Amino acid sequence: MTSVLVYGAYGHTGRFVVAELRRRGFDPVLSGRDAAKLPGGRPASVGDPASLDRALEGVAAVINCAGPFAGTARPVAEAAIRAGVPYVDVAAEIEANLDTLELSADTAVVPAMAFFGGLADLLATAAMDDWTAADEVHVAYGLSGWRPTAGTLAAGRVSRERREGKRIRYAGGRLEYRDDALPKREWAFPEPLGPRPVFGEFSMADIVTIPRHLKVRDVVSYMTVDAAQDLAVAGERDAAETFVVDVVVRAGDDERRIVARGEDIYAVSAPLAVEAVDRILTGRTKAKGVATAGEMFDAAGFLRALAPHITVEQR
Repeated sequence: MTSVLVYGAYGHTGRFVVAELRRRGFDPVLSGRDAAKLPGGRPASVGDPASLDRALEGVAAVINCAGPFAGTARPVAEAAIRAGVPYVDVAAEIEANLDTLELSADTAVVPAMAFFGGLADLLATAAMDDWTAADEVHVAYGLSGWRPTAGTLAAGRVSRERREGKRIRYAGGRLEYRDDALPKREWAFPEPLGPRPVFGEFSMADIVTIPRHLKVRDVVSYMTVDAAQDLAVAGERDAAETFVVDVVVRAGDDERRIVARGEDIYAVSAPLAVEAVDRILTGRTKAKGVATAGEMFDAAGFLRALAPHITVEQR
C-alpha cells in the first residue's frame, strides 16, 4: 500500500484528505505540528527541518493541509524536495502560492491543489483548449453561503498583513496592489442560480495559478455578495455550501464558458489533492518540477475524474 504523508491531518480539510486517501487505497501517514492530536502519528515542526525529514521517511508523497500556509508551505515543500517525493498543498493564500512557485525541484511540486486555485486553473485550461492565448479569464464563484473555518480566517489575516491591508488583482499581465474598494456588479450565473450581485476583483489563488502558464492579459475573480459577507462571520460550520464556479474565457470577440457544480468547498479539495497525487505517482503528468494544476495535468481528463464530487459542463 502506498503511503502518503498528510501534514495538518487533524484539521478540517486534512480530515477530508485522510478519508479520501483511504477510500482510494492509499495509506495516509498522519502528521502535523501538534503531537497531542497525533497519537501514533508523526509530529513535525516547520521550524525543525530534521523533524520534517523524519516524518517524510518512507512515504511516496506529501499533501500539506496545514494553514496558514505562509508558515508551512515552503518548509514542508523544501522537505519534500530534500526527500525526493512529490509535494501537493491546498493553500488558497496568494502569497504562499507565490512563495512555493519560486522553488526549484526535480520532483513534482503543485501548490493550490484545492477548490480555490487548482479548480479554476483546470477549468480555464480546459476552456482554452486549442487557444494559445486569451484576453480575459473571468472566474465567478456562486456560493449558497460561506461559513469559514478558523483556519480560513487565520489565513486571511496573515495574507492581509503580508500585503499591508491592500487588495490584489491581476490586470495587464501583472499583479497589482490597490487600496480602493472592491467593484460590485451582477453576474449571470447559469440556472438555477441565475443573476446574482457579486464583488468583482475578489481575488483568490486563481490570479496566480492561471497566468502562471496560460498567456492571458487579465484574470478576474468574482464572489457572490452574500457569501463574501458570510466570510466575515466566525463560527462553527453547521452546513455545507453548494457552489457553482462559472469560468468565461474571452479572446477578441470569441468566448468560451465552462461551469463546475458541487457541494462543500472544503470537502472537494480532498479529491482534487488526492487525484493530483495519484496522477503524479502513476506518471500521468505533462510537466516536471514546480507547476500549477493546469500546467501539470491534462485538464479535461482531470476534471472528468472528479465526478461525482464535481460535475463539469462546457457551454
